[in-house]
Amino acid sequence: MQLEAVCRAAAETRVIRLLLVDDETLVRQGLRQLFELEEDIVVAGEAGDGDEALRIITRSPPDVVLLDVRMPRMSGIALLKALRCENRLLPTILLTTFNDEQALLEGVHNGARGFLLKDVSFEQLAGAVRRVAAGETLISPEITERCRQVRAAGSRSFESSAPRRSLTDREIEVLRYLASGYRNGELAEKMGISEGTVKNHVTSILAKLGVNDRTRAVLKALELGWI
Repeated sequence: MQLEAVCRAAAETRVIRLLLVDDETLVRQGLRQLFELEEDIVVAGEAGDGDEALRIITRSPPDVVLLDVRMPRMSGIALLKALRCENRLLPTILLTTFNDEQALLEGVHNGARGFLLKDVSFEQLAGAVRRVAAGETLISPEITERCRQVRAAGSRSFESSAPRRSLTDREIEVLRYLASGYRNGELAEKMGISEGTVKNHVTSILAKLGVNDRTRAVLKALELGWI
């Protein structure tokens, strides 16, 4: 009976199938070795460019794609565009650098769900894979700051339309916490409100800004100069 319970618990444990897409073989090998130490994440495939990744995804879609932006033949952004055209969008994390703000904005438009700098720790990276696999979106505070710098320099790359109506001061406060990477529970504790109230605020923010997820909300608020 105890063995049956163990087997049932193991069967219920979700293993995240991850596709690594990076043109540097050593990077892929290093990440594979690190992810092999994680019980709930398995590297289901590797690709050296977007073209190879597209073939793998078509044949056997993973749960999450860890995607380098700059690659030969087909870049990470080009891959996202191709997947979008084929209605094959998958939970994707873009690995970017401080000089890739344009790629970041294009990534948002084409369905990427996470954005991390390449100098992120493995613990942060593994956590990001889990969060994106669970349906969350995320953007690192460093990238948020970079977007602020781009906006301050006069960039208008993010195609934003005027919001339907203004956000309240409380909603602006929530947006700032979202931009800093806070999750609902952490945000609720920080603000001294219930998690349900946080969810209501987030729902209202998305509706008012006319976007579908938190990442787009943060980037649009940055573009509008609200945070």
